[in-house]
Amino acid sequence: MLTIWGRSNSSNVQAVMWCVGELGLPHVRHDAGHRYGGLDAPEFLAMNPNGTIPVLRDGDDEPLWETGAILRYLASRYSAAPFWPTDVAARAQVDKWAEWAKINVALNFTSAIFWPVVRTAPKDQDPAAIERAIAILDRFLSIADARLSRHAYLAGDDFTLADIQFGHTLFRYYDIAISRAERPALRRYYDALVARPAFREHVMVSYDELRAVG
Repeated sequence: MLTIWGRSNSSNVQAVMWCVGELGLPHVRHDAGHRYGGLDAPEFLAMNPNGTIPVLRDGDDEPLWETGAILRYLASRYSAAPFWPTDVAARAQVDKWAEWAKINVALNFTSAIFWPVVRTAPKDQDPAAIERAIAILDRFLSIADARLSRHAYLAGDDFTLADIQFGHTLFRYYDIAISRAERPALRRYYDALVARPAFREHVMVSYDELRAVG
């Protein structure tokens, strides 16, 4: 039995939960962070001294933190090819795109766009800075769009761990009020993700309680 700590509207937690859902793994999740608190509790810090979510514990094993590490653990222990190939070279290609998505898409979207648009009060927003951040993100989304014009999924023609790292940002990207370029391949890909039950359950989660007011 997996135990996961982290609120359902955390994007990093959503990536882990989507993976858990895709793999059909028995689990229990405890809300933690934001309005739920608990991240500075001694028992939580004993699991993760950083005081961040998600944290995963598999049975009595040592707790794991850092989303990418958790995802690779779940894939290595509980999945099979093509989601996480056994061949080292093939697995490296999936891991390459997963790391690319985390560093260039998730980070450039969440902190530079989602937070300033959703988690910042309208009176405190900087539209010019948001547009500059969108321009930076656009470069990487164009890379993804070109890739997806040739393949069904990010790392190739099969759904893999790379799609978890990349795709979990797209619900919010398409949902928030920002300018977006037309990218037919990316939109087709997103629509395919929406058709996946685990994506709808664990990623398409309301973030209204994160909205700033005033």
